[in-house]
Amino acid sequence: MNRQAQAAVLFLVGAAVLHAGLTDLYLRYVKAGLRPLLLAAGVVLIMAAVATVWYERRGRGEAGDSDGHGHVHREPRVAWLLVLPLLALILVSPPSLGSYSAMHAGTALQAPLAYPSLPATDPLPLGVVDYAGRAAYDHGRTLAHRRVQVTGFVALAKDGTPYLVRMALNCCAADAQPVKIGLTGTIPPVLQPDTWLQVTGTYTAKQTKDPVNDGRIPFLDVTAAKPVPTPHDPYDESWNN
Repeated sequence: MNRQAQAAVLFLVGAAVLHAGLTDLYLRYVKAGLRPLLLAAGVVLIMAAVATVWYERRGRGEAGDSDGHGHVHREPRVAWLLVLPLLALILVSPPSLGSYSAMHAGTALQAPLAYPSLPATDPLPLGVVDYAGRAAYDHGRTLAHRRVQVTGFVALAKDGTPYLVRMALNCCAADAQPVKIGLTGTIPPVLQPDTWLQVTGTYTAKQTKDPVNDGRIPFLDVTAAKPVPTPHDPYDESWNN
């Protein structure tokens, strides 16, 4: 591939990165906090493409671009197939990781370093990671006599047990791991995997072991549940903050 083609690919990569960073598309790949770095990378790539074209034209003006016999070298057109993955990145929005990934990976739940005070809101909105950590390792002391509201997607165990799941990010979607809450109580009679639910309920001491890694999976005693749209950011980043 000649320098003009390299510049074109650099420009397309930069444009794709900027497109992802300026829309919600980037949330399918990396955590929200990396947006400034993503935008900066896109700008640098586009600048590199412009500089490559400028140096190439300057070099041609000084020395020409032939082999000494009047023949201009041309690269195989098949090399331009390299841009197809970039077009796919721009035109196709991949789905976030769902129930299949969640049920084939062990829970990433870890003991929290602290249990911050909770507001007096009723019901109390909590993330999957926050509820699971308090329920599994603090034995629900900060959740006693409180109604909580948690949102996640549905995953079903082999025995039919429903889980409410959120994929936790360390850096990007490639290292996403699930945190799971078992559901008991007033559960909708029909649950479809990957459906997003907002459940309201209370703490229960019931726990189970994740069959993949023996990690703790606490339960939530559900009193109400309703389907909700996929959230703006489908991943949960609170577990390592």
